Amino acid sequence: MDEQELVASVRAALSGAGTIREVKMFGGIGFMLNGNLIAGASKRGLLLRVGKERQHEALAQPGARPMEMKGRTMEGYIYVDPPALDDRAVQACIRLALPYVLSLPPKAPKRQGPKAKGK
Repeated sequence: MDEQELVASVRAALSGAGTIREVKMFGGIGFMLNGNLIAGASKRGLLLRVGKERQHEALAQPGARPMEMKGRTMEGYIYVDPPALDDRAVQACIRLALPYVLSLPPKAPKRQGPKAKGK
């Protein structure tokens, strides 16, 4: 599954889940659910925010590995490598991430730059 197919598959898996916003991040597209990151799709694979409680279960998925940033493992996040991904695998991964991200308080969208003042 290439990056564009992965993005389309994540979009389909998240349809009906709530307010989704797509943001360029991590060299791909980040999917924000109610203002909180739930997934990221890039050429490196699928990034998922599953929470610490479901991380062990999520790592049991084929192709899954812990997310590392600057040599440090990021608790509650996993990556799934592209060869292990198809539409069914993406659906299963999103189902693992949804309960945790839906439990987070919604975040208001960040404003872009200073607000212009009128005279």
